[in-house]
Amino acid sequence: MAIFTSSTQDIPPAAPVPRHVAIIMDGNGRWARKRFMPRVAGHHRGVETVRETVRRCLERGVEYLTLFAFSSENWRRPEEEVSLLMQLFVRALQQEVERLDRNGVRLKVVGDLSRFDPQLQSLIQASEAATAGNTRLTLTIAANYGGRWDILQAVNRMARSMPERLGQWTEADLAPCLSMSYAPEPDLFIRTGGEERISNFLLWQLAYTEFYFTETLWPEFDAAAFDAAIASYQRRERRFGRTSEQLLAGDATPPSATSAGDTANA
Repeated sequence: MAIFTSSTQDIPPAAPVPRHVAIIMDGNGRWARKRFMPRVAGHHRGVETVRETVRRCLERGVEYLTLFAFSSENWRRPEEEVSLLMQLFVRALQQEVERLDRNGVRLKVVGDLSRFDPQLQSLIQASEAATAGNTRLTLTIAANYGGRWDILQAVNRMARSMPERLGQWTEADLAPCLSMSYAPEPDLFIRTGGEERISNFLLWQLAYTEFYFTETLWPEFDAAAFDAAIASYQRRERRFGRTSEQLLAGDATPPSATSAGDTANA
């Protein structure tokens, strides 16, 4: 199992293309409403954008793509819309897994899957198994996922596995218990649709991620919009607690080794 660098314990390697992109796909309903169409039409169009975004990641060398498809709070939506979203999820798995496998994409689904019906749970398990050996891109769908849920389930797993260390647990103990321990922390977080919040998404993992918010609605998030997000990322100075002068000098001193007085303006 790969061991990935923690942005608060060490300095992750930097590259012009983000290794891991995480996206909140917001705006499907508003896209449909602008066209006097039912909200479900926006969700259907959003699936097409997912397909296109996977292709762009493959073309640009992104290794991990994580999409927030359904949050633990989305159960609060109207029952009819939730039912339609579940049906859409089933159809997407049935129709897309072969294409993902053919293109070398590994599919992972994270979240509290126990609330989904048995058919959907079985489809998820079969889809993950069918693509498990692929290495070009790892596509993670966060479904019935919440950042607080993720941290709590990780704490509970850690407590069960090492109760004798109560009071001495470290970040290194907790990290393998998180639902996305198989992936590096996201380099770039994108939210479409104009909202500027993370909505309980990857609370632990986004500690040093670069944020990019856009007014573009998810169904309209095309190649140009994706490249604009990448270009914004490439203009960022990723210091991880260091100063700009240290970056220029090529100093790779881990943040944990700096003095407490040098932590400002990280």
